[in-house]
Amino acid sequence: MRSIRGNPWAVLAALCLGFFMTLLDLTIVNIAIPDMIRRLGAAADEVLWVVNVYTLALAVLIITSGRLGDLYGQRRLFIVGVASFTAASVLCGLAPGAGWLIAARAVQGVGAAVMMPQTMALLVRVFPPERRGTAMGVWGAVAGLATVAGPTLGGLLVTAFDWRFIFFVNIPFGAIALVLGVVLIPPDPKPEHRPRFDPAGVALATGSLGLLAFALVEGERFGWGTVYGPISIPLLFALSAVLFAALIVQQRARQGRDPLVPFGLFGDRNFSLMSLNAALVSVAMIGHSLLFTIYLQSALGMTALAAGLTMAPMSVLSMVAAPVVGRWVDRLGGKYLLMGGFALFCLGLGWLLLAARPDSRWWEFALPLALMGLAVASVFGPMNSLAMYRVDPRMAGAASGVLNTLRQLGSVLGGAVVGALMQASLAANTVREARTAADALPPQDREAFITAVRPEHGAGVELGGPAPPTPPEGMSGAAAERLAELAGQVFSHAFTDTFREVGWVAVGAMAAGLAATAFSRNMRGPQRRPSPDRARRPSQE
Repeated sequence: MRSIRGNPWAVLAALCLGFFMTLLDLTIVNIAIPDMIRRLGAAADEVLWVVNVYTLALAVLIITSGRLGDLYGQRRLFIVGVASFTAASVLCGLAPGAGWLIAARAVQGVGAAVMMPQTMALLVRVFPPERRGTAMGVWGAVAGLATVAGPTLGGLLVTAFDWRFIFFVNIPFGAIALVLGVVLIPPDPKPEHRPRFDPAGVALATGSLGLLAFALVEGERFGWGTVYGPISIPLLFALSAVLFAALIVQQRARQGRDPLVPFGLFGDRNFSLMSLNAALVSVAMIGHSLLFTIYLQSALGMTALAAGLTMAPMSVLSMVAAPVVGRWVDRLGGKYLLMGGFALFCLGLGWLLLAARPDSRWWEFALPLALMGLAVASVFGPMNSLAMYRVDPRMAGAASGVLNTLRQLGSVLGGAVVGALMQASLAANTVREARTAADALPPQDREAFITAVRPEHGAGVELGGPAPPTPPEGMSGAAAERLAELAGQVFSHAFTDTFREVGWVAVGAMAAGLAATAFSRNMRGPQRRPSPDRARRPSQE
């Protein structure tokens, strides 16, 4: 075993296993919400917090955890994160009620936040720059696979067992990742000087990111207005901006004394542009997966298994192509491969949106999803390789923390924007479709039907579509069945139109990423190490 300890590819296997778990749990829980509500007897708002508290923990703590890895050792924090995440998964699966589950889910989110930024930082440490593209390609394949596999695996586990197994499935993965991490990852190097913690920076970053993430996550539910008493969503945004401004001032004064965010990172044009791209890609991925999953299962009536198989071309091609793309990154650089990935995603998703109809068949999506799978393989690896190529390994944790924080904030922002647009579009499309369908009903029932099928503000859209409207008293069984059939047709047509309209947000985000990448520098030649007098700043060349 000693012969493979520190082997970069063995280390990569351990890191990818831990990274896979953290991303899988971002999406696997959503599909289990109805089963949790039924079996726990919990309110919908309580169960939604099972999803949201994990998202908030990631958004708030990743940047701090990344810097802590630089100061106290990435291997140490990776092992602590995996152990915490796995133990919390056990507590989640054993939860007797919603309160216990929310608390355990928060601990799970903390473990994921501690673990996630260490994975990329350790890759920078164990792989030389000229071989890092392939490693980032594999790492990116894991990210893409986890994003699309969550709903499918969750649906299978809930169908075969119940919601608890979406957490129990983490136990073997976590145990293996923990053993591999202890055995394979080489010890952390001894720091050149005693690190200094930045409590003020942590407090300001946590407050700013926490308020921003909460406002984005909960904004739609509160109608972007009052939350409680004088507290409102706009006020939370304003407070977040004030704390962020204070963080910038505080961090500027602390540069050179182990700051939470070394500003020297942003002296590298590629790191700055890829940080922006990390957020844009997350907006596109969460926006597309949210809409497409609901479309397949609610508008087309597919089961979770059928929807997962429909999306299989994207995940399979992404997983297969990513290591190949990574090798090309090592030979050619990442800029033009990344631009090609963005362009392919826009083409594939545009094709998918145009192909979507209320009666579409799975095979009509195979080719556009295949293009999107190749696109994902050409985005994650090259993007991270460009971002981290010239980062000083001593600041790799901070760099990874920034990238992963922006990626997570992009997911939160994408969910908020797409969710708000989806609600507005669905309401308008439902009323339009309902007025057309109501022509088949007696005149006295038409307005009641339109009111009954209109989605409630902030109610969200569950997989399987809305419940059929309650038939008026005295209506015959045949008429009630006809009413339910019409309501289903209205929702199917309305959500298909919504998918085709709002899905262009994801296309726009990827197009913006393509434009940003055009201003980046390609990776050429060996990494240039910083000179002693610039040891705290990555090279800009």
